[in-house]
Order: sequence, then structure tokens, then C-alpha cells
Amino acid sequence: MDDIVAIALFRHGMTEENKRQAYLGWTDSPLVALQNFPEIPDSFGQIYSSDLGRCRETANVLFPKAVAEIVPELREINFGDWEGKTYEELRNEEKYKKWLSEPFKISPPNGESFDAFTHRVEKGWEKITRNMVGLQINTAAVVTHGGVIRYLLTVYAPEEKDFWEWSIPYGRGYQLTWSREGLRRGERCISLQEVPLMANQTGSGSTIS
Repeated sequence: MDDIVAIALFRHGMTEENKRQAYLGWTDSPLVALQNFPEIPDSFGQIYSSDLGRCRETANVLFPKAVAEIVPELREINFGDWEGKTYEELRNEEKYKKWLSEPFKISPPNGESFDAFTHRVEKGWEKITRNMVGLQINTAAVVTHGGVIRYLLTVYAPEEKDFWEWSIPYGRGYQLTWSREGLRRGERCISLQEVPLMANQTGSGSTIS
């Protein structure tokens, strides 16, 4: 239907730094070799991607016939001095212990506050939604990061959950559906469906709400 708009949010594939459970924000890391990406139906009107290499690489694998529009605002949060470090390397630092207790109030040293992160992501989201409404695009895929997807689901999913309640495994996506007017007004979506990305998530997806 012309008045229905769907946006699928895909998390990038697992990277080498993700594999060792290191904090990975604005720095980058190659995707783990031999990941089995299935062929995604070529049914999206537009592809968008974070500018970081792990997302662009994932978008190129998933949508080889498309050219993704790069949206730098959809980067992960900047972990500053903690980039590339693990919990074991940081657990004795006082600032890190405080951040674990209040991650929405305390910022990583030389990193990004949660407020700055969410403001940036909203600017990128507004670019996408304005583009879709203005150009009458009905379907889009967005390849981005776990933190970005958690925030967008917190704000726009039909079911209200806290940020950390959303599980965003590597190779998993969620499709959000709005009326075109609802998307333009920035309302919560009217339906949310889990969609598979990696080969071990097959099937039609399960409806969440």
C-alpha cells in the first residue's frame, strides 16, 4: 500500500574486535572471516549505512546491486580512551566503574556522552525519514550499530522498553512499519517484526508487536 512505509534496521556482522568483546565505537575492525550472509531479496527502495567500514562492508555483502547512501550520524557511540579495550582491562578504573553504574550520565574519557550520541542519531534519522517521505520511498534498509538500533527501538518501537532490554545480536534486524504520515510526524511505528540477516537466522521472522 502506498501509505505504508517500512524501514529495516540491520546490525553489521561480527568483527574481530567484537569477537574478543572489546569496546568498538568510532574505531573500526574487519568483519570476522567466513560469515555466512544469505542473499537478501532485492526489494528495498533505498539502502542507508553508517560510514564506518564494518557497516559499509556488511551493506556491500547484503545488497551487492545497490549503492548505499552513507549517513555518518548513524555511527556507534564514541568510547574514547576505552576503544579497543575489554572489561577485564578496564574493570579496575574508577571512571569505568562509575560509567557502568550510570552509562546515560557519565561519558567515557575523551569519548561521547549519551545525550550527544542520541542527538546525533536523531539528526541522521531525520535525514532518512525526510528523504523517504519526500521521495515517496516505501521501503528502506539501514545497516548500522547495536547502540544505534537500541536507541531507535527505544524511541520508535510500538512496545516501550528500556535501552538495555533490546537484544540486538550480530546478524539480526528489525523491520518497523508506519503509515507515511505517522513516519513524517515522528510517531512510534505501528508494527515491529524481527527479520533474519545471517544464515543461521532463517525463516520469515517472528512478530514482536
